[in-house]
Amino acid sequence: MATPAQARVDLAAIRHNVALLKEQAGGAELMGAVKADAYGHGLVPCAATVLEAGASRLGTAFVREALELRAGGVIAPILAWLITPDEPLDEALAQDIELSAADERLLDEIAAAVRRTGRTAKMHLEADTGMSRGGSPLAAWPGVLAKAMELRAEGVIEIVGLWSHFACADIPGHSSIEQQLEAFKSALKLAEQAGASGSHVIRHISNSAATMTLPDARYDLVRPGIAMYGLSPIPELGDFGLRPAMTLTAQVGLVKRVPEGSGVSYAHLYTTDRETTLGLVPLGYADGILRHATGRAEVLAGGRRRRIAGRVCMDQFMIDMGDDPLAAGDEVVLFGPGDRGEPTAQEWADTLGTITHEIVTRIGSRVPRVYEGRA
Repeated sequence: MATPAQARVDLAAIRHNVALLKEQAGGAELMGAVKADAYGHGLVPCAATVLEAGASRLGTAFVREALELRAGGVIAPILAWLITPDEPLDEALAQDIELSAADERLLDEIAAAVRRTGRTAKMHLEADTGMSRGGSPLAAWPGVLAKAMELRAEGVIEIVGLWSHFACADIPGHSSIEQQLEAFKSALKLAEQAGASGSHVIRHISNSAATMTLPDARYDLVRPGIAMYGLSPIPELGDFGLRPAMTLTAQVGLVKRVPEGSGVSYAHLYTTDRETTLGLVPLGYADGILRHATGRAEVLAGGRRRRIAGRVCMDQFMIDMGDDPLAAGDEVVLFGPGDRGEPTAQEWADTLGTITHEIVTRIGSRVPRVYEGRA
């Protein structure tokens, strides 16, 4: 059945990107971040492709995402790092999901789940090295380590990772980068003194930007996310040879001729300056097309770029074709790799004052993902 829109995902591009990141990692393991439905690209198909291309592990934000991977047949190690009080810990342990903790309360909660299930928890302990988001502040870190060692001695947990996250790795030269690396070294030293480190414990701090630009931050494992999907983590430094995986298209739903002076869409923010042809594109803010794209973002239609004409609606927006031909069912390309002259997700992000992460993760569930470039 034909659909009015598609997000076409090029799995060959993802394989290319992962291979490039593997090379950049210089021998460190690669954990592919597939949280948020693989950054909007589709969780299970992209996870399988990432593993096929050389990643040895996967990372998700929530346990439920990790469980969806298991249900989809993924058997590789998976880390879920954002553990909220209502996460299904018993099921996570039963499915051999690795968990992260940054305070003694959560360690106790995980330990209770272990005692209920009889399944030892594989734990990554997170230190806050300067992002002030997740992780244990270094002042509290010795207490977290002591609690973890107590639980390890009891046989309740196994410490398999020590980790942190950069705040500004995507801002080359930012003073916090070196500060965080020094703080991470201190956290690792404290872990060593507590007996919580060793050759079996994976150390990791690098996201996509750090993987590309900070060799000293590779440690044992890197955790690229956005770069796997072909979008640059540091756009001002270029595309690093990455290839965008997603192309967002829609079929024109309606074409009509309107006279000069016609107000278009809500509030008549756009008025035609001549007799012209309008095309209706059946995607809107309910599908992740930011309302802020009104009168700003461009699409490719009829072989040329066209700016969105008038306000983006919940389910649709309009384009002004002038006297160029257009028919219902013709394809409009919102963004893609740019091969045909279409805008890229990076262009959309730059135009709308945001980042590519938001552009691709906002594409909603009404838009089917269609996979190309399968092995």
